[in-house]
Amino acid sequence: MNLESIFKAYDIRGRSPGELDEAAAEAIGAAFGVFAQGPVAVGRDSRLNSPALSAALARGVASVGYDVWDIGQVPTDLVYFVSGAESIAGAMITASHNPVGYNGIKLCLPGAAPVGAESGLAVVRADAEKGVAAATQPGQLVDRDFRTAYVDHVTGVVGSDPLAELTVVCDAGNGVAGVVLEDIFDRIAPVLDGLYLEPDGTFPNHHPDPLRPENLVDLVARMKESSADLGVAFDGDADRAFFVDDQQQPLSGSTTTAIIADWFLAREPGASIVHNLITSRAVPETIERLGGRAIRTRVGHSYIKGVMAESGAIFGGEHSGHYYFRDNYRADSGMMAMVVLLRVLSEAQVPLSVLRRDYEPYAQSGEINFEVADTDAALAGVAAAFDDGEVDLLDGVTVSWKDRWFNVRPSNTEPVVRLNVEASDASTVADMVQAIGEVIS
Repeated sequence: MNLESIFKAYDIRGRSPGELDEAAAEAIGAAFGVFAQGPVAVGRDSRLNSPALSAALARGVASVGYDVWDIGQVPTDLVYFVSGAESIAGAMITASHNPVGYNGIKLCLPGAAPVGAESGLAVVRADAEKGVAAATQPGQLVDRDFRTAYVDHVTGVVGSDPLAELTVVCDAGNGVAGVVLEDIFDRIAPVLDGLYLEPDGTFPNHHPDPLRPENLVDLVARMKESSADLGVAFDGDADRAFFVDDQQQPLSGSTTTAIIADWFLAREPGASIVHNLITSRAVPETIERLGGRAIRTRVGHSYIKGVMAESGAIFGGEHSGHYYFRDNYRADSGMMAMVVLLRVLSEAQVPLSVLRRDYEPYAQSGEINFEVADTDAALAGVAAAFDDGEVDLLDGVTVSWKDRWFNVRPSNTEPVVRLNVEASDASTVADMVQAIGEVIS
């Protein structure tokens, strides 16, 4: 079995059904069971083939002698919660924000420890390719329900003081956020106005990627109708959350990271906070201004989780809308980010449209993709063309000047490079995007 295409992404996500079929899922399950050496909690998203792929992966784990806890159709961060709280490995069948027809797997070791390119995925791939021997005594499949414990965990991060009675529009996008949203809002004072809470793997209302502005149209319209204080859009597996303020303007992941970092530093002065290298400069500047320690890392969950474990960081954020919490076993959780932001708004007693102003001093391009035939050549060309700035090769090519910077990095799964630009004003950003684009092209 050739699994090369399935393992292109660090967490084996986003592969089409022709690549990730039941045979491949079963082989990966067996290899992961051997690697994890213990029970595996298995969850799945709302995609149509997720039940079959989940069952196949479970058969693989059981075939090598380890029990499987079937925790059902749940958000990815619920799998991480079970892995952390119960100290067992986890596997989530999901293609996250990818279109209809895709599916994949996210893996973690006990304690929600990541399994990435440099932390065991190569071993799992090799064993899945060659096959592993079945155990004399197969493992057992056990149904487990952790939703109540998960809701306790998520809502407990902000303490027991009541939150303000805010109106919150949440768009689950027919993904798995809807499995737990109503239970979460039953525990807190804010009022839920839900959109597309019913899981449906055909995604009949819009694509499950809230990073695309066209997928926020319905959320914004509902917010205008209800004069909502906050809008929240979840991706397909609900590990990412995107926020919209009371004036129906989206927040970048960088703005949200800076706001939440401020809240944590008020509670733990001097704490370390991790951010990836494409967040706004406003993120480390906010952290350092408040006396915290800002730690810059590569893009990707396995890198951020690893650095958080090494440094003891209390929080981590990515520009893409992933937010990581020390109290969530260093795993990302869109739900927990939402609850913390509601606590911030409750304490600030000003609208989010006002609160955000202190965290957005710069203009940004957003992520722009360029198709290229040779990513290495494209990166080398960019580094050579802009060598008058400070060049950093931590993740792709980052070039910095006093008043501006940009990063170009390769995609893990597509023949594209991704560009992010930030400067003091929008005109400079536009000029830089044009100049860099010409070099890449």
